[in-house]
Amino acid sequence: MRLTLLIPAIGLVAACNTVAPIQSTSFNTPQYQAQREAELAGQGLTGNPLLGPVDVTEQQLGAPGDPLPPTGENADIASATAVALANTSVPATTPFASNNAISDEQDFEAVSGRRTIESDAARIEQNRQTYEVVAPTAVPQRGTDGQPNIVQYALNTSNPVGTQLYSRAGFNLQAKAQRNCARYPSSDQAQIEFLASGGPQRDRKGLDPDGDGYACGWDPSAFRSAVNN
Repeated sequence: MRLTLLIPAIGLVAACNTVAPIQSTSFNTPQYQAQREAELAGQGLTGNPLLGPVDVTEQQLGAPGDPLPPTGENADIASATAVALANTSVPATTPFASNNAISDEQDFEAVSGRRTIESDAARIEQNRQTYEVVAPTAVPQRGTDGQPNIVQYALNTSNPVGTQLYSRAGFNLQAKAQRNCARYPSSDQAQIEFLASGGPQRDRKGLDPDGDGYACGWDPSAFRSAVNN
């Protein structure tokens, strides 16, 4: 039984080790020599019939270590690229033109070439004759447009905010003032309305519950600081 199994295994190994014979090609046949001569002359199937034989010189081969020149289709592409580059015109670069708008008044050599001490003196004298002295005038007064001037009022008063100067009578003055002050977009507008309605002595609209002369928390200190500084 062991002998029977061993014989097929030996046959299988022998079959695997069998190497197909290499077909040799004779390079001395007349057909191969004729095809080789045609390729060298530039007339073969693998060559380009439009290109003739090229003499390779030592300069074309380059120094040792340089890459080899392209052959076959790569040589055709390289040749066409070289021709295209040779026929491409590259515009010549023009130098930047000098900007004459830039002043050269700080360049002594440039200025001294076109000016003299006499010309500078004449120019100074001409400038002096054209000078015009403007006398200062009074600052125009701001128009009031028929409304009280809160800036002037702030400068004419000196009591701080919260210091009572005028008597106020009534009930729930703070609540009434808070409700009435909400009608104005700013404390400046409330102060103008307060002064136009008889303030600071009278508070007909209920805008100054503490009697300091300033409506709806209006503060004159900003105007006073601007004048003092």
